[in-house]
Amino acid sequence: MTQPAIDQNTLLAEARQALEKLDRMKAERSRLDLEEKQLRRQLETEKKAAEDSVALTVKKRREEINSSYDKEIAKGQDRLKKARQKREKAKNQGMRDRIAEETAPLHAHNRELKTQMRGLLQKERLPRFCGSTWYYALYMPRSLREIGILVLFILFFFAALPWAIYLLIGETVRKSWMLILIYLLDILLAGGLYLTVGNHTKMGHLEAVRQGRLIRDTIHTNQKKIRLITNTIRRDRNEAIYDLEKYDDEIARTEQDLTELTRKKQDALNTFDTVTQNIISDEIWNNSREKIRQLEEERTRKEERLKTSDQQIKDLSLEITDRYEIYIGKEFMQPERLAELERLIRSGQAANLSDAISQYKAAR
Repeated sequence: MTQPAIDQNTLLAEARQALEKLDRMKAERSRLDLEEKQLRRQLETEKKAAEDSVALTVKKRREEINSSYDKEIAKGQDRLKKARQKREKAKNQGMRDRIAEETAPLHAHNRELKTQMRGLLQKERLPRFCGSTWYYALYMPRSLREIGILVLFILFFFAALPWAIYLLIGETVRKSWMLILIYLLDILLAGGLYLTVGNHTKMGHLEAVRQGRLIRDTIHTNQKKIRLITNTIRRDRNEAIYDLEKYDDEIARTEQDLTELTRKKQDALNTFDTVTQNIISDEIWNNSREKIRQLEEERTRKEERLKTSDQQIKDLSLEITDRYEIYIGKEFMQPERLAELERLIRSGQAANLSDAISQYKAAR
């Protein structure tokens, strides 16, 4: 009866030792897995740092190229703007000179006519206002502008002014007859003044006023000719007469310089994108390559050890199942329970494994 007990104790001891070994192997496997994950994170961090460094350096160098060329292009555009402004200024001055030259006879004629008008007024002993636009608009209108002035004069003095005076009277004392009286007084005063001035100037010096009318008409005709000449010159597309060749040459050179700068900028960017960028990337990766290689090798070793550990755990688990679990039962495949079964048999409290299991269950 003792031999089976010894064999069963040995079986229990071996099973317990196998389980403890399996637990140690699993703990070792967990440690390896944690170390592999740490290595993976370190590797990812190192690669990310290299990638970020490449991206940042490439971006900075590309921006430096852009900035350098853009500054030169901006200077060129400023020169081009100034050259065009100088050309426009020279063209405008040429147009002004041409206008002054071609309208000089008309301006001289108008000055002569104005002198004649002043002489006529002095000769006829007429006030200076008798040669003004307002005078001829009120007493001898001819142009649309003068007719418009006359209409405005009539509307103001014989409509708006009396009505405004009437509205200024207090509403409590305002009467309809007051408006009629205001209109009569306004007509009397304004109309009387108008007739008085007309009688003393136009009617008394009708021939002189008519001569003044002719002088003003001639001045007006000359002014229309001056405007026509001015507009014709401003619309003239022929700029050859203004000697703008030197400005055109400067503009053309500046535009060519800008075109060349733009081309060089594009070439520099293309070279950077296709060549320099790769060189920068290689330099940065070379600085990190050795550390990355070491991390990758160490991680590979950890992965191999994990595979080995997984296989060993698998093999031992199958061995425990085949050798011990089928005899002892899965519910007792725990080191502390196996130790308790072993104690019951070793102490003689249980005759065999089945008895020990029964007592263990009964005690629980």
